[in-house]
Amino acid sequence: MTSISRRSFLKGTLAAYAASSISNSAPASDGQATTATALRPRCITMWDFSWIERRWSGAGFEDWPQALDGLVERGYDAVRIDAFPHLVGTAPEKEWTLVPVWSVNDWGSPALNRVRIQPGLNEFIGLCKKRNIKVGLSTWFREDIEKTRDRITSAQVMGEMWNDTLVGIAKAGLLDSLLYVDLCNEWPGDMWCPFFHNDPPELTWGGWYTEKSQQWMRAACEIVRGRFPGVPTGFSFDLRDRGKLVNQNLEYLDYADPHIWMSQANNEEFYRLVGYKYDKFTPDSYRALVEKGEALYRSKPDYWHGLLRRYVLGTAKAFEPHHLPLMTTECWALVDFKDWPLLNWNWIKDLCLTGVETAASTGQWLAIGTSNFAAPQFRGMWSDVRWHREANDVTKRSVIRPELLQTRLGLRLRA
Repeated sequence: MTSISRRSFLKGTLAAYAASSISNSAPASDGQATTATALRPRCITMWDFSWIERRWSGAGFEDWPQALDGLVERGYDAVRIDAFPHLVGTAPEKEWTLVPVWSVNDWGSPALNRVRIQPGLNEFIGLCKKRNIKVGLSTWFREDIEKTRDRITSAQVMGEMWNDTLVGIAKAGLLDSLLYVDLCNEWPGDMWCPFFHNDPPELTWGGWYTEKSQQWMRAACEIVRGRFPGVPTGFSFDLRDRGKLVNQNLEYLDYADPHIWMSQANNEEFYRLVGYKYDKFTPDSYRALVEKGEALYRSKPDYWHGLLRRYVLGTAKAFEPHHLPLMTTECWALVDFKDWPLLNWNWIKDLCLTGVETAASTGQWLAIGTSNFAAPQFRGMWSDVRWHREANDVTKRSVIRPELLQTRLGLRLRA
């Protein structure tokens, strides 16, 4: 996808969408938002559990100030990290032994590792505060050898663990540095919250919409919001079926963080054609990606870009009736990628830029990520400083719908 064709698209299809959907927004002038507050979305990236797990030599996070300076250089001003609330809520300064969730991906540790969450968590947030980087707290409920996450037997327990975590941050005078709290990544995916058993039990990934799931989410949000009403609170989703948003009451969420990838659109069409299976401990899926991935993309790039645009715009339209501000922190091309023989970052970057541009055009996103890979351990992506700045400049020029500035997340942008 060339820059000319991308810009032409934005002047056509996306302009029409914006005209119909953001008719009450203030116009842009000289590339800048001209709303009353001149607020614009945050440029966010995901550093997940890597921020504290990947601290061995060469892993990317052994020097936090250096990593954060690199984040600012690339135009980011928000970062989403794992706060490990189940460990902090149990023994915040204990050294925990973590079990690897995979060995073939470059998030976190590929082998057994040890971490101590506090005081490192407060130290890291403090370093972000000095650089005007807002922090989104999330959790993947990482498994440790003592299986501490199995103690989460109810929404009450989950909420209180989060409250314990936030109390420690508040005591350090750092609560104002938080952008939001995500009580569980990709709820209720069984890789991250195996302690929750849905009804029916086979509804894990994308099964957020059941009555049992929403009762849990609602209760957990109320517990955290009752103690920390100023901190936007919610869950992130692997949305899957946008139709499930119809007639749902989502007032208990302060925002929505749908994770959106071209590779999952149209019932994972791209991954099905490639033969990608999300292998965690064997390189078979990466071999399939090397063999077929880029060739498939190059065979019809306009189709894959169009598929991604429709997925993003469809997600925006599905959330409109709920009046929820959106953010997307995991996105836009493929779920998994890394520095690997015969894997090329260029086509991933092209797709990701399309995702950023499309989300930014709607006025519904209050924080926009550029990819899953905007982190120092992904050297091929991280090294292209110009690309990151270009993508983040799109976000910084975008306009937020005025009504979304009155939400908890919108008000947090003013903090």
